[in-house]
Amino acid sequence: MQGKKIGVGITGSFCTFSQVLPVLERLARDNEVTPILSPAAATMDTRFYRAEDFIQELNRITGKTPMTTIVEAEQIGPKRLFDVLLVAPCTGNTLAKLNHGITDTSVLMAIKAQVRNDQPVVLALSTNDALGTAAVNIGGLLNRRNLYFVPFSQDDHEKKPRSMAARFGLCEQAMEAALEGRQAQPIIL
Repeated sequence: MQGKKIGVGITGSFCTFSQVLPVLERLARDNEVTPILSPAAATMDTRFYRAEDFIQELNRITGKTPMTTIVEAEQIGPKRLFDVLLVAPCTGNTLAKLNHGITDTSVLMAIKAQVRNDQPVVLALSTNDALGTAAVNIGGLLNRRNLYFVPFSQDDHEKKPRSMAARFGLCEQAMEAALEGRQAQPIIL
């Protein structure tokens, strides 16, 4: 993928941030990448990253200050800022709100703005209850126009039998398919 304007929404599945950063590195080599952070991703210090350090790493990789507010993300629609929007990681909380039309974070506003423009959104889910409570939301979103998924699988079937996560190494392939109006297959690996 080259020469694209790519938005990358990052929500609070903190344990997957280390898998998302290499994806951003690859995408930023040949494309213009703009990070968009949910409030949790922008402000919470965790055992995985301090928020300030994570933001600095995003700045280094993309050369851009992340969008962190609904007001900043709202401009994506009228200004047609992105060819494609990747949400990686996309938490169960974000999936639920998206499925029910709730727009109360910068990432959800970015999704709404992108869909407003009839442009693709690619979701790289990461949720401990994908085969539980979140299953209904995944099913609902699979039927929505302009929403696509990075192929995903159970990430630890013994310790977390309902948990699933995207195969982050397939983000670019899923984005290329979405730009062609199709879902990368198989969806569930």
